[in-house]
Amino acid sequence: MNSNTPISKDTYIAKPGCQSKCGNLTVPYPFGIGLNSGCSISPFFDINCNTSFDPPKAFLHISDDIEVISISDSKVQIRNQLAWNCYSSDTVTGDNELRINLTATPFSLSSENKLTVVGCDDYSLATLNTSLNQGIGCCKASIPRGLQYIYVGLSSLRNHGNVTSFNPCSYSFIGDGSRYTFQVSDVSDSSPANKIIETVPLLLDWVVGNQSCYQLQNTTGVCQGASVCVDSGTNIKGYRCNCTRGYEGNPYLSPGCQDINECEYNPCSDKAICTNLPGSYNCSCPYSYVGDGRKDGIGCVYLNLPKRNVARTGLAAGSGLLIILVLATSFWLYKVLKKRKLKRRRQMFFKRNGGLLLQQQISAGDHELQKIRFFTAKELEKATDRFNERRILGCGGQGTVYKGMLFDGRIVAVKMSKKVDENQLEEFINEVFILSQINHRNVVKLLGCCLETEVPLLAYEFISNGTLYDLIHDDTAGFPFSWDMRLRIATEVASPLAYLHSATSIPIFHRDIKSSNILLDEKYRAKVSDFGISRLVSMDQTHLTTKVKGTFGYVDPEYFQTSKFTEKSDVYSFGVILVELLTGQKPLSTSETEEERSSVKRFILTMEENKLQTVLDPKILDQGITDEQLSVANLALRCLNLHGKKRPSMRDVASELESINTRENPSFVELEDQEMMGVETESIDFSDEESIWK
Repeated sequence: MNSNTPISKDTYIAKPGCQSKCGNLTVPYPFGIGLNSGCSISPFFDINCNTSFDPPKAFLHISDDIEVISISDSKVQIRNQLAWNCYSSDTVTGDNELRINLTATPFSLSSENKLTVVGCDDYSLATLNTSLNQGIGCCKASIPRGLQYIYVGLSSLRNHGNVTSFNPCSYSFIGDGSRYTFQVSDVSDSSPANKIIETVPLLLDWVVGNQSCYQLQNTTGVCQGASVCVDSGTNIKGYRCNCTRGYEGNPYLSPGCQDINECEYNPCSDKAICTNLPGSYNCSCPYSYVGDGRKDGIGCVYLNLPKRNVARTGLAAGSGLLIILVLATSFWLYKVLKKRKLKRRRQMFFKRNGGLLLQQQISAGDHELQKIRFFTAKELEKATDRFNERRILGCGGQGTVYKGMLFDGRIVAVKMSKKVDENQLEEFINEVFILSQINHRNVVKLLGCCLETEVPLLAYEFISNGTLYDLIHDDTAGFPFSWDMRLRIATEVASPLAYLHSATSIPIFHRDIKSSNILLDEKYRAKVSDFGISRLVSMDQTHLTTKVKGTFGYVDPEYFQTSKFTEKSDVYSFGVILVELLTGQKPLSTSETEEERSSVKRFILTMEENKLQTVLDPKILDQGITDEQLSVANLALRCLNLHGKKRPSMRDVASELESINTRENPSFVELEDQEMMGVETESIDFSDEESIWK
């Protein structure tokens, strides 16, 4: 059953002796109506049924503000909230902030939600790795899977300037991306808020318990009947129980999932006879008909055979042979037609996913693209166990990443795009093209792509130790993240960026440098990843004029104001990473004031006051501030200069970090030389990986 399908009252039941309805809402176990009533699996799943409304309304126990609209086997739809501003000639009214806090609960924001802004002079900025958005009329941005806290702020670029007359109000909200369609009246109407709140729900993912399916594999009674255990697939610990195909029911309560009688839904053709089977069904054709009997297959084909005559044994035997021959021919024809249909389908996907464009570039003599391997859909499906949820490494705005193993034993990371539209296709083709031009050991290597599936797939080398973001900010890991390692990683990140800007035949701007796009291999060596929005820049260009893209907290303020991206914009983003390494703080926090929310502003202020020790990460403060830490802090300060021309180049940054590193660790040079001896000096290969492994 589709995870978004509302739970049927006929097949999903409450715990025995417990109320199953609150107004128009069916409440299935593990949820339960009543606070501390024992009707749910835990207090987090208690539903408060408020009968003061007509009909009664249901609210999650964790907050009186979370009204439940529907519950499915993996999601909860809740009533939406929004940030808004209304403008007049001299006043601004509204509530321009929105906070959603699900921390320490089994609920998280679904990646099917979109951050949406409606307005003609407005932008909305959200914390925690959401994309920066600036739009006219309406714009949307994806949010990562597994997010439990998000802060959204709504602002106007020019306080609505001359647009107030036709756009008096602006709105920002997070909700089901498939349920909101922008209309011009949403801009001109002074009150589309009710429409949004009533028609666009917010989707929450939910899980049960705090253990994985692996930890529960020897525990009986976890998932009842014909059901399976499914891990959350995110950083949220827990599991869910899903009915297997052909079964439905409540997998958390005995007797669990029960067989569906598919014959009630008429899956067979008109002449066929349907027989229900456990978890499946069979369609059989009557005498004188051949075929598979299915509506979605060949159906039943009339043969015009003679009537049976027991006295004419020879004719019966001949008819039997004829039937066998026709059945064999029909089966062969079915296989041929199915194979042709599959081939045409794959050709259609290949063309839609940009395969012809890549082939043209290859035939035009792009030798670097010739190194990119074209995987078949079958190869990557087998490698990822048909894209099993248990293989998910992470999710983000561009898609989902799965861990897989190729037939030769190599471990790979396979990125599946979320959807196919012109913008995503451009980013996909761009990433393949960019990565084919790069040959650097600190850039994740692209192994190949697959274009014959519904959404394009990219296969990368597997990087085993997660992201730099996780290493800095995940206190639960208990990993001793020393200053020497931080300095080495900073040098390993600066080196490929300097290479992209200065050493490639055509300069490359990354445009999304952040700690979650820095992956760490088994030896904790840094690898730069995610080149979906990167761009090649001709030698005579000094900047790119583009729609603002990137991640709030890392985006160059000068780029945000002018829409002109230069190589110094990458330098600014790298400066933010240096601040993360020095302070151990995220670029943005949930503090109330703007100065306290931005770690960059706090860092700059403390540097100006000569109080670096107040923001330096306590984990690296052994005996006060070292000369190397102070040198890196001053370098970060220069990278964060609000005037791009006053920032150093990435080549200068890399050179200075290497100098600091050799002073701090003299063996660094020897190690570099040893590693270089193991690097092939073939012509340009590629390298990139995944910003969405979070």
